[in-house]
Amino acid sequence: MQPVNLLKYGDVIGIISPSWVANRNDYEKYAKGIESLGFRVKFGRNIYKDTYRYTASTEERADDLNGMIYDDDIKMVFFGGGYGSVDLLPHIDYNKIKENPKLFLSYSDGTSILNAIYAQTGIMTYYGQTPGLFDKISEYDRKQFISHLVNGNVTDFISNSDWYTITEGCCEGTLVGGYLLNFVLTLGNSYFPYQTDRKYILFIEESDQFQSLQNVNMFLTCIGQSRLMEQVTGLLFGHYSDAPSLLFEILERFGEKYCIPVAYCDDFGHGSNHAIFPVGRGAVLDTKKKKLFFQ
Repeated sequence: MQPVNLLKYGDVIGIISPSWVANRNDYEKYAKGIESLGFRVKFGRNIYKDTYRYTASTEERADDLNGMIYDDDIKMVFFGGGYGSVDLLPHIDYNKIKENPKLFLSYSDGTSILNAIYAQTGIMTYYGQTPGLFDKISEYDRKQFISHLVNGNVTDFISNSDWYTITEGCCEGTLVGGYLLNFVLTLGNSYFPYQTDRKYILFIEESDQFQSLQNVNMFLTCIGQSRLMEQVTGLLFGHYSDAPSLLFEILERFGEKYCIPVAYCDDFGHGSNHAIFPVGRGAVLDTKKKKLFFQ
């Protein structure tokens, strides 16, 4: 795992929008929130373009991402969700990232880029937050941001919700995951060549805003039928509305079928808590004790 320098106060955070057309008024508010924490902000030059009407063109979005990668002043690249980040995977300069590692933070549709960068470069990326949180960031989210990206050396996952043990057990592996739909879309993708000699713990989140429970079940089934499942040792599932009992039944069937520990919490996802997960970091998940430890 290549080392990446953590943020220092005064560093520049680059904000791009690979998945949708950013709203200028909103993003200026987000920038002020980030600046109030002691950082500077630089926007991608194509962030407000609507060439495709729903996003800037693939080339424009890739130029913004690679522009941040090439800019030595940028210490972290930050972007949110939407639809379409998968367009960029063939256009990312992975070699430059390996030469000059940076921090990458996103969530939701950003899953595709975060997992691809980790798989292609061996550099940890960070899942769980979006620039939109920083207009009025909660104390829990602020502490997650500072502990992972400024202070570093986080060993214990700090929870802000009740955990539910679905199937008991303790497992160890490398963290990969993110938003369920996007993670399923990466399976078999040449830009996510997971290592066949490694064990993985999945952290997965989904929202009833976007996917029904039938779809959640279908997507989990796709993961179960993939070759990756042979290496999955456990699953932590994040916020899905009020976590109806039917979801727990789906998760229980999944855990029992594949003989892995499974837990549910509201600490990450599209809810009110936005914990950060380092993609590519080793971890231990103990669903009986309701704990996650970073290695």
